[in-house]
Amino acid sequence: MRTHVVDHPLVAHKLSTLRDRRTDSPTFRRLADELVTLLAYEATRDVRTERVGIETPVTATTGVRLSRPRPLVVPILRAGLGMLEGMVRLLPTAEVGFLGMIRDEETLQASTYATRMPEELSGRQVYVLDPMLATGGTLVAAIQELISRGADDVTAICLLAAPEGVELMERELAGTPVTVVTAAVDERLNDQGYIVPGLGDAGDRMYGTAD
Repeated sequence: MRTHVVDHPLVAHKLSTLRDRRTDSPTFRRLADELVTLLAYEATRDVRTERVGIETPVTATTGVRLSRPRPLVVPILRAGLGMLEGMVRLLPTAEVGFLGMIRDEETLQASTYATRMPEELSGRQVYVLDPMLATGGTLVAAIQELISRGADDVTAICLLAAPEGVELMERELAGTPVTVVTAAVDERLNDQGYIVPGLGDAGDRMYGTAD
């Protein structure tokens, strides 16, 4: 597994505002959207392309286009939905699947409650969206679901990561071609499984609390 921390002043600037507890939900959603697009730019550096002939207003030339099968973008519900628009802005021709997962707050184990994506993913690049790589359990379970469908090229895009989550993914997904792209790897997890210093619960800060 490869972890890529995007080191860019604009990434650091937007992440700092996301961390600020005073940032309201509309601003949080907008900044998360912008940050995802910056992260997606790095995450798609190795997206597969093919050469194609085109006609410019001046002459014939050769360009590139995304190869088929088209990339698949999979946000993990619900917080991953807040990252979707920023991702498809950069990959408008990508297909979109959905994966609903919930974490037991006592055991911190993740379970799947909804899926909507192709049964066969072999030969297709898959981009998973999850704001927080905290304990790592949710992302590991999500990627294992993708692998069970034949995925062999998976990139996870996360706003933030914790060392414990990165270590779990390296251990549980050893030998699997997985890349994690994130704005920062923070200090640690606290006793409640939140990233420190972190930015709180990304889903709640995007959408508010809904019981």
